[in-house]
Formats: sequence, structure tokens, C-alpha cells
Amino acid sequence: MIFAACGNVVTFRVDRQTKLWPPADFVGPERIFLRHALNTISGNRADTMQATLNTPVRTQLLLAALLATIAGYVDSYAVQKFAVFASFMSGNTTQTGLHAGLGRFAAAAHQFLPIPCFVAGVAVGAFLLEGELKNPVRRLCGLVAVMLAVSAVATRFGSLANTVSIITASFGMGAMNTVLSQVGRQSVSLGFVSGDLNQIGRHLALAVRGTPLPDAVSAGDTRWRRAGVLAIVWLCFLTGAGLAGVWMLFLVEWTLIPPLIVLCYLAAFYRSPQPS
Repeated sequence: MIFAACGNVVTFRVDRQTKLWPPADFVGPERIFLRHALNTISGNRADTMQATLNTPVRTQLLLAALLATIAGYVDSYAVQKFAVFASFMSGNTTQTGLHAGLGRFAAAAHQFLPIPCFVAGVAVGAFLLEGELKNPVRRLCGLVAVMLAVSAVATRFGSLANTVSIITASFGMGAMNTVLSQVGRQSVSLGFVSGDLNQIGRHLALAVRGTPLPDAVSAGDTRWRRAGVLAIVWLCFLTGAGLAGVWMLFLVEWTLIPPLIVLCYLAAFYRSPQPS
């Protein structure tokens, strides 16, 4: 015998036949009591689900905002310092092809260098996330902080050491991109915001057409809201790039100090949200 509550009735299966209790023609006090009980259970379950979703999503959005700011900051720093991108590999790919086509193979090699380093960082980050490490986000943030610290120190040892700086910064950004891939059920890109802008446009167009989300988790989970989440990530990336420019006007040699402080804090104190 299998029982299941649905709406204002209880269904149960006996010998492969589904029956309802109370019967449809039964209007006694037991049916009224059962209706109120089921409504109470359903309401409590909905409230519990909403509370479970809200806190993790807010925490994920805050983490995404911080990491996107760092990605924009480090990317801006790398462009100014080394003329390459640390996380925007589409830009490096375009520059590699352009210089190769013009016969500038040394410049093409310089633009190509961050690409395999970034991929290696993504691979290491994904490997660690799929492992059995306790709180892998903290470990990854610590790894990224170490990579950026090495990159910052290497710049003080001449132009040849700049290669080490590019390798470690690109590796670190690749690893950081694996820390968070979703806010709620909305996928986000931290270091290459073209994907975020593409999704913003799609959500806006489908919102205007009235097309609902197929995977909405609550009444407030709309296309407008998800477009807003993506816009926040993009704006944080832009803000980080601007902050790096401002910082470099005053302390060029110590430009990576602010993201290092944030990453060290996350590595030491971040706690992954647990559904209540």
C-alpha cells in the first residue's frame, strides 16, 4: 500500500488501483479537517523551501560579485602591465591570430601564453571542486591568492620574470572561474562577461514576450530578476577594472594588494551556505 497527499485528498494504491480518501461525495467533518491539514502542510513546505533558497542565493550572489570584481581588477592590471588578458581568453585568442597573421610571431607567442595557463587553472580548480576537500571554495581562494602573490612578487625581478607573472596570474584566474558557476539556477561567468551579456539580452527579450522560466523555483524567480543578477556580475567586473586603473595611478608596484586581501579573507573565513 502506497500513500500520497495531493491537493485536498489522499491517494493510496492497493493492488495497482488508485483510490481517493475521503471519497469525492463525502462531505463530513473529516474531509474539512483533512483539507486544512493538507493546506497547512503545503504552506509550511513552501515557506521552508523559500527560506532554504533565499539565504544560499544571496550568499552566492555576494560571492559572485566579489569574484567578478577581482576578475575585472586583475584583467585590467594584466592589460596595463603585460599587454595581455589574465581571464578574457577571447581577447588573447584574437590578438594571437592577428599577430600571427601579420607575421609577428614573437608577439603572437606572448598573447598565446596566458591561454594554456588559464586552461590549466580551470582544470585544477575543477579537479579540486570534484574532490572530497572540506570547503573547497576556501581552498581555491587560497590557491588563487598564492598565484597572485607570486605574480606580484615576480614583477620586481625584471622583464624576464614577467613571464612568470603572466603564467601565475592566468592560472589563478582560471582556477577562480571554477569557484562559482551558478547563482541559484542562473549560470554566471565571472571572468568572461560576454556570456553574461548574452544571457541578459535573451532574458530581456523573452521577458517582454512573456515566456516563463522553465526552471523557476519561486514566484519571484523571473527572467527580469535573473537579468538583474547577471547585470550585477557584469557591473562588478566593470567596477573592478576601473578600480585597478585608479589604484595603478598611485601604487603601481602594489596593485594586486586589494584582491589579495579579499581572497585571503575568503580563504580564511568563507563558509558555504547550508540549506536550513
